[in-house]
Amino acid sequence: MRTPLRAETDLDLFVAIAREGGLRRASAKHNIAVSRLSDRLRALEEQMQVRLFHRTTRSMTLTEAGSVLLMQVEPALAALDAAVVATRLEGEPVGTLKVNAAPPAAELVLAPHLPGFLRKYPRVELQLTVEDALVDIVRAGFDLGIRYAEHLSADMISVPIGGMQRYALVAAPELLKKTGMPSRVEDLSGVPAIRHRFPSGALLPWEFSSKRRSIIVEPKNRLITDNFQVAISAALGGAGYLLIFEDRVAPWVSKGKLVSLMRNWLPAFSGPVIYYYSRKHVPPAMRAFIDYMKAATAS
Repeated sequence: MRTPLRAETDLDLFVAIAREGGLRRASAKHNIAVSRLSDRLRALEEQMQVRLFHRTTRSMTLTEAGSVLLMQVEPALAALDAAVVATRLEGEPVGTLKVNAAPPAAELVLAPHLPGFLRKYPRVELQLTVEDALVDIVRAGFDLGIRYAEHLSADMISVPIGGMQRYALVAAPELLKKTGMPSRVEDLSGVPAIRHRFPSGALLPWEFSSKRRSIIVEPKNRLITDNFQVAISAALGGAGYLLIFEDRVAPWVSKGKLVSLMRNWLPAFSGPVIYYYSRKHVPPAMRAFIDYMKAATAS
């Protein structure tokens, strides 16, 4: 019996009838009523406009046209079944996986775990596009997206990864000597700032919150850039205060080259999510990536 990984066609049934030597034996093997088999064979002959079997009350034998068709079709169907099975590989992840990710998610959450994923799944080719712009992953041809949940549409399935994250407001010690150490969030109004600009032109807002209230501060823009490394270098050089993901600047804070400010006003928030459009069957490579990243970033 042919593999159930694909729908059985009239050509499959034609091959079965030819190999089994008649409708009844093919019916028993494929669990299809004799009358249904006969109807489908007749429909195939009408579609091809050729008789495929000589029929008597006791036997069925291939016509010349039927013999030619069998010689051509049987290897093609076997190759098709082999191709279907090969893509499954008993569930082994294989093929190309296209992922679109926001820079903080890609650099801070994904990057440390990509080598491990690629070692574990050597038959998967990962194509990772890192960009700030919000992208329709279905229209753009991506299998998965990785962003923060507030940017997702309602029809996406999302899987949280990476645990909690937080922002840090930092400044170089020499800059703090000039501006003075701010003691209140309100003191940040007018301080020189390094701001992140998104592809839409929007600037990363300076938002602070406590249990009782939230405050949005408008600092004095000194440098606007869409590059995090440029922003960090500028902050290290004393060009301005910088609001950025805490993990990006943790090494410099620990060495005293940057000072972390207003930490009590910058609470932790949920990390990124892997998201994809709802589908009935998730390909093995996709499922492997989701499960691996979920487990790897949970520790």
